[in-house]
Amino acid sequence: MTQGWSSPPPRLGTVSHTTAGAPGTPRRYFHSLWLLSARDLRVRYATSVLGYLWSVLDPLVMSAIYWFVFTQVFHRGQVGEQPYIVFLIVALLPWVWFNTAVGEFTRAFKKDARLIRSTAIPRSIWVMRVILTKGMEFAFAIPVLVLFAIFAGAKPNWSLLLFPVAMIWQTVLLVGLGLLVAPLCVLWADLERTTALILRALFYVSPIIYGFKDLPHQLHIIGALNPLSGIFMLYRVGLFPGQWQPEPVIIGAIVTVIFLALGLFTFRSLERDVLKEL
Repeated sequence: MTQGWSSPPPRLGTVSHTTAGAPGTPRRYFHSLWLLSARDLRVRYATSVLGYLWSVLDPLVMSAIYWFVFTQVFHRGQVGEQPYIVFLIVALLPWVWFNTAVGEFTRAFKKDARLIRSTAIPRSIWVMRVILTKGMEFAFAIPVLVLFAIFAGAKPNWSLLLFPVAMIWQTVLLVGLGLLVAPLCVLWADLERTTALILRALFYVSPIIYGFKDLPHQLHIIGALNPLSGIFMLYRVGLFPGQWQPEPVIIGAIVTVIFLALGLFTFRSLERDVLKEL
């Protein structure tokens, strides 16, 4: 990322070079990233009675609604696996991470425009802090998933070791999308609303309320082009081994690398134009 700045670094706290590292070093970068992310979480939950529980209420309410609709009203038939409530939650939790992070990307630079223009912090941090903050909220929600899995009788297997792999994969995908979406939304304001529409459609074309195996066979290749198909599969396979299929993992990983490369190229190409627009 571009890190050559002439203005002094921001005062995020009184820290020494020993603690935070010298300016321009990876240690200083990650220290600044941590401070900004921790600040975001403190501000978010400072006046909240329920605190971090808000990060799990949304996916839990969505899971309850879809569980009721598909099991009590329409009787879902062969879609998904039992226990269906766990099947839903294990995909809805990472979806909320993905959805809220991409939504924040559209405002990542505009929200702190004055600070971005006047500080020495590498601009990519304003994207990375969104990923880290929302990722921490996702991590806080994992114990809730564990409790539901235990009480619903879900049976874990050794593929549960792929859960952290899915988290790393989702992080890489979000890095690529963030570096792509954030600068484009500064230059073209209409992309913010367009992104919201795309996310709404993406929810239904991603295997969340159903599994990848529930798609018609002729749609498997198209479905595999969505990286979330492979990511959600890795999250689920530790509790639902029957969901495993290699196509979405292989194809989705390739698409993720393409998004990462495209994001890096776009961010570096448009950084100066974004600063002028801000």
